[in-house]
Amino acid sequence: MNRSHEVRDDEVSSFGPFRLLSAERLLYQGDVPLRLGSRALDILILLVERAGEVVSKRDLMARAWPNLVVDECSLRVQLVSLRKALGDGQAGARYVTNVPGRGYCFVAPVSRTASLGPLRAIKEQPIAGSNLVSDHVSRLPAPLTRMVGREDAVRTISSQLAGQRFVSIVGPGGIGKTTVAVSVSHAFVAEFGGPAYFVDLGALTAPELVPATIASALGVVVQSANPLPSLMAFLQDRRTLLVLDCCEHVVEATATLAERIFRDASQVHILATSREKLRVEGEHVHRLMPLESPPDEEGLTAAKALTYPATQLFVERAAAADNGFELSDADAPIVAEICRKLDGIALAIELAVGRIDAYGIRGTAEVLNDRFGLLWQGRRTALPRHQTLHAMLDWSYRLLTAFEQTILCRLSLFVGTFSLDAARAIAAEGDVDEAGVVDAVGSLVAKSLASAGKAGDATTNYRLLDTTRAYATEKLVESGEMAATARRHAIYFCEFLELANAADSTDHKTHGLAKSIEQLGNVRAALDWTFSDRGDPSVATALVAASVPLFLELSLLSECQRWTEHALAAIDCASRGSRREMELQASFGLSSMFTTGNCEEVHCALTRGLELAESLDEPYHQLKLLGGISVFLTLSGDFTGALKHARQSEVVAKTLADPAATALANWLLGVAHHLIGNQASARRHCETAMVRAVVSPRINMIQFGCDHRIRAQACLARTLWLQGCPDQAARVARQTIHEADEFKHPVTLCIALVVSSSVFIWSGDWTTAEAIIERLVAHAARHSLEPYQALGLGFKGKLLTKRGDAQRGVQLLGDCRDEVRATRYYMLAPIFASALAEGLAALGQFKEALAAIDHALASVAESGGSNRMPEILRIKGHLLASAPRSDSSEAKEWLLRSLELARQQSALGWELRTAMTLARLLSDQGHRMEAHDTLAGIYGRFTEGFDTSDLKTAKRLLDDLSRPPDSDESGRELFSIE
Repeated sequence: MNRSHEVRDDEVSSFGPFRLLSAERLLYQGDVPLRLGSRALDILILLVERAGEVVSKRDLMARAWPNLVVDECSLRVQLVSLRKALGDGQAGARYVTNVPGRGYCFVAPVSRTASLGPLRAIKEQPIAGSNLVSDHVSRLPAPLTRMVGREDAVRTISSQLAGQRFVSIVGPGGIGKTTVAVSVSHAFVAEFGGPAYFVDLGALTAPELVPATIASALGVVVQSANPLPSLMAFLQDRRTLLVLDCCEHVVEATATLAERIFRDASQVHILATSREKLRVEGEHVHRLMPLESPPDEEGLTAAKALTYPATQLFVERAAAADNGFELSDADAPIVAEICRKLDGIALAIELAVGRIDAYGIRGTAEVLNDRFGLLWQGRRTALPRHQTLHAMLDWSYRLLTAFEQTILCRLSLFVGTFSLDAARAIAAEGDVDEAGVVDAVGSLVAKSLASAGKAGDATTNYRLLDTTRAYATEKLVESGEMAATARRHAIYFCEFLELANAADSTDHKTHGLAKSIEQLGNVRAALDWTFSDRGDPSVATALVAASVPLFLELSLLSECQRWTEHALAAIDCASRGSRREMELQASFGLSSMFTTGNCEEVHCALTRGLELAESLDEPYHQLKLLGGISVFLTLSGDFTGALKHARQSEVVAKTLADPAATALANWLLGVAHHLIGNQASARRHCETAMVRAVVSPRINMIQFGCDHRIRAQACLARTLWLQGCPDQAARVARQTIHEADEFKHPVTLCIALVVSSSVFIWSGDWTTAEAIIERLVAHAARHSLEPYQALGLGFKGKLLTKRGDAQRGVQLLGDCRDEVRATRYYMLAPIFASALAEGLAALGQFKEALAAIDHALASVAESGGSNRMPEILRIKGHLLASAPRSDSSEAKEWLLRSLELARQQSALGWELRTAMTLARLLSDQGHRMEAHDTLAGIYGRFTEGFDTSDLKTAKRLLDDLSRPPDSDESGRELFSIE
């Protein structure tokens, strides 16, 4: 059945680096036209139209030679030319395959899009662009320079992955699943057209960490306890290859998540490695077979033995260990026997090679026969496939000296890589000295039970294979040393993190946390043990205090919140009131603020932390906590309290000879003054944010919860608008969003988008405002920042109301009002209440509108003041003047109050708006000259922004008020605001 794709005139077919315009008969490699013969191009077009199907030779010849009779040789010649032009077969790229007896098939993935012209014309808007990873970044381990015996598997899996999207490579431990997966990924990504990510799940200690680990590998920063929504939002429409390596120990969690990704993210391709099937929808299993070994036959020569991949691997590894090693005809049958007994399992072969130095080829075979035979026989008849590697490791373990066995078991607690210093700290105990540990590590590397990093690295790191580590951990438990070794492991990483934190706090050129990130798996494992039934609570609290800077640096706020909560519950009496409690309280409060909301528990933690910082004379921690409390009070709508704490930060900063501390205090003061309505003071303090802060090793903005400089700069943009500088305000707002993008911190970007969007809404730049708001909603959803997502929908409702769609706007504003109450983000309650009032008035519901604006007034009064107050008073006056049976005198009183308060706040922007509303009211009362003079005096104070909505409306009003009354044909329309 012919199911060929119908080609449209405006369609481009893309595969690998190529783009085919069938209608125009053009083929591009990147942006370079590729010359191809007419008949080869005909063949390519037909194959691409029917990509994934087998196209018969008859159909191909009919397309290339219509109405002519040619032989198959001509077709083969054209196909050779076509494959050569495409680079088919080079660097693993595959495009056209021959299906014997049937025809040819185009096997590369094909995507179809609009024509090149429109595609090139599309430019990403900088405001709406994503700040996450590039669409063409691949994060894969380097492939082996030579892989033995897996070329066919790589081709087959690549084809399956292209067509079926979800492939699991299944086989016993040590057979080479990861090696094949890496090779497949590199071959596949060359023509895939999207990024690829390698996620090593082997370091995980708990299944619940699977989603967060995948999100971290993708560059998705998670800000909530449940990372799944962020991960799914990120993958939703992305063309991505996701490699999930070593799934077996977290198979249920991985299977559930992989099935969800396959079902809901239709462009994601998944490649998994595991010892067992995931057994979920969409999975296609490729069972990786053992490397083929030579048969047991007489007269086997070295040349013939080397035609089998198992022997090739054995000889290559032996030659790497001994440059003089060559396989002789005499040794060929022995090596073949070893490979057969090891069932062609790559890791088992490599382990056997590691014993050649000690026993030679024949001796290794004898040891294998004497010590491994019974276990091997029992495994074949009774034990599951997992025990194959266990039996082999048991054999290798027994070949070690007792001293080496002890060291191997103690090293098994390391998750991922470890240094010699770490090995000495944990394995050297009792009669085991540090020199002996170093010698043992070298011996374990030589015997392939441990691997070393690349030669030439500044510091050599080591790692046990995961299967070896699991085996050795069992032996450690049996030895009775588990608790003591685990305690040394936890203490070591506690001290390691403390040193890294100290380096960061004393020298900004030394970023100790960068090295700590590599040890995240060890830190998690140590935390799990210290809080277990057999753990040590005293070590636990110290370890949490040392590790929270790492969690904050990685924006792992939910983990930070969880561990600090455990630590505070377990803290002993001796630590109460100590620096440790101060750090735990601060980290708990800052990490919880955006994961659990503005609850009282957060406020108590931050306040308690500040009390301890003051009593312990820790000025930098005071600044950190004052900044956190300031954000908390700001979000709660307590601007007076925020200003009080900002002033307190100024006092603390004066005690420090650190320009960065002074700048931080200025930013906090600027934001607080802006929000409470002191625009002149706000501008003075916020303008320091426009200058890059002096780098301070003691002030890390990521660990302060958000970048206070960007927050202050966003408020400066709003201050400039309020002071009558809308053009400057727009420039600063755009710059703020750009810098927040560069900072790459989800909460900071949300703050920048929320605050900056007001500038464009106030200026009547609906297009830019809409782009910012849509981005805010998407960004907040991607990172599971539900409160900010709700705020984005509220701003969307406000914008809809301004643009005339009051019905939808009121609905969104009502929903947002409920969410603000639930999350206690009372800061924005008056904004949405006043927008709701305008929307209700536009629908003719004046009673409800007045109730909404009265609610806004009450909210501001309760918080002690707000920069929004003049605008709320204006809306109140406007509603009274516009309502049926209006009271113009009362309306005028509200407007005059608004005008006076705007002047007090140095808010020329609010003055102009109120003056326009007052001018309409005065004109309706017959006082046109007074209306003109009132408005003209305020309009004349502007020096910029004459293309913005308010100023253009004011100009039209002034022109109308200058005419005789009977010439006004549309006065009421002219008096409308925004």
